[in-house]
Amino acid sequence: MSLFSWLRAATPTLTLEQQQRLAKLPEAPTLNDCSLREQRWVVLDLETTGLNLNKDLVLSIGAVVIEDGAIDFSQQFERTLQRHAHKLGPSVLLHGLGPSAIAAGSDPVDALLDFMEFVGDSPLLAFHAPFDQHMLGRALKDSLGYRLQHKFLDVADMAPLLCPQAHIREAGLDDWINWFQLQIYERHNASADAMATAELALILFSRARAQQIDSPSQLQQRLSQWKRRQQKHSF
Repeated sequence: MSLFSWLRAATPTLTLEQQQRLAKLPEAPTLNDCSLREQRWVVLDLETTGLNLNKDLVLSIGAVVIEDGAIDFSQQFERTLQRHAHKLGPSVLLHGLGPSAIAAGSDPVDALLDFMEFVGDSPLLAFHAPFDQHMLGRALKDSLGYRLQHKFLDVADMAPLLCPQAHIREAGLDDWINWFQLQIYERHNASADAMATAELALILFSRARAQQIDSPSQLQQRLSQWKRRQQKHSF
């Protein structure tokens, strides 16, 4: 096989309808100066076949919307993606997505188009966002030829930035759930984890406003400054 034929084979093949849907996806704007309350946020969680950023695949997407300062229960997203002939790893013990559930899932192209239409031009929140951002970005590129440019903010960084008194910087989602004494009754599937992350994010937005961080762009700036300080102190 020649190099050029390999490149052609790597290009996703979409139906005309899928191409039209892809072309209509809005461009992701930069974070603006509206209030944190006014901003529509999409809170995302992914379940994957494993933690290898280059080899593992997205199995399911769960998301919920924060708008007008509250979780909007009318705007929720959940899809399981079909993954034929892909060996499941130990992560199935956590998220519970077995072969039958994955076989009955949605076509990845349609599921990812559905999700990006759900997102629109909103920024995304996730706990340990770099992982979700990379895995989602790779899935979109592989399945749609689409380059993800939406802004992601990491709730795992927001929490220690806004609540330094907790002294739990290297913490997981469960640690922060326990610290804030949130009543979370379900965990370890994409939709439930997105909901738990959204509840945590609402508390953190309130803490941000109390610290005169009033807009998404201000929050992003403060997060960038905080991360640079953390990196500097780690050397």
